[in-house]
Amino acid sequence: MATTKHTTNNRVQKRYKEEVVGALQKQLGCSSSMQVPRLEKVVINVCLGDATQNPKLVTQAAEELTVIAGQKAVITKAKKAISNFKLRENMPIGARVTLRGDRMWAFMDRLMSLALPRVRDFRGLPPKGFDGRGNYNLGLKEQIVFPEINYDRVDKVRGMNITICTTAVDDAAGKALLEALGMPFRK
Repeated sequence: MATTKHTTNNRVQKRYKEEVVGALQKQLGCSSSMQVPRLEKVVINVCLGDATQNPKLVTQAAEELTVIAGQKAVITKAKKAISNFKLRENMPIGARVTLRGDRMWAFMDRLMSLALPRVRDFRGLPPKGFDGRGNYNLGLKEQIVFPEINYDRVDKVRGMNITICTTAVDDAAGKALLEALGMPFRK
């Protein structure tokens, strides 16, 4: 069976391969292009506190997340029972999607070029969202910043957490990678 070389048509991935790898190799002092940090995966997570009263909210959130990510969302369930929150074990409380490969690059392109500029009063992403290992977390307060979401069909505005996992060893290398890709950080 003959294998064909996979070609990319994504702007962010193309920029990473053509420009970012060489620039970061010089900037970070890497001896090989394989040492340059790269994106590993993007995890999008929606958690709903109202799901204890109305379980249908979880399926609606999962459908919206599927439309945003272009990949089927997985419904997450509670690990522990917490009586103060009226939460029982294995009760559906959220949805998440893990993107890798081409879908990850396409999502990053849409996030940086379409969604983030549509956020109200956007002054750049806070640089404090790094976890110490080069991964970045950001929260969006509303899902309607994505153009795939039909505003008329939205019953409730929900927030989401987006985690961008990199192969960087520290926050400085992770931030350098995301800045080179075009993430708009606050100055």
